[in-house]
Amino acid sequence: MIRLRGQLVCVSEAERATVLAHVADHIALTRAEPGCLSFEIAETDDPFVFEVMESFRDRAAFDSHQTRTRDSAWFAATRGILRDFRIEEIGD
Repeated sequence: MIRLRGQLVCVSEAERATVLAHVADHIALTRAEPGCLSFEIAETDDPFVFEVMESFRDRAAFDSHQTRTRDSAWFAATRGILRDFRIEEIGD
């Protein structure tokens, strides 16, 4: 299993608005991907920080997600927003 945890950190109201405008579609598309076990992007007490938690069945599913995301409206809109993620691979 591959697990990613971290934060998406906005520096302006415009960045926050961009996340909010695109996050529902991004979550729905990701949860529909083969191998996605869980996927959450949640607001925190800080309105400019979003908590990101995701897990995928294996490296292939995670890599497929990364490839799809790079070609998505989500990534096009949010590519400049700071991401602070940690990825861990958990054995069988």
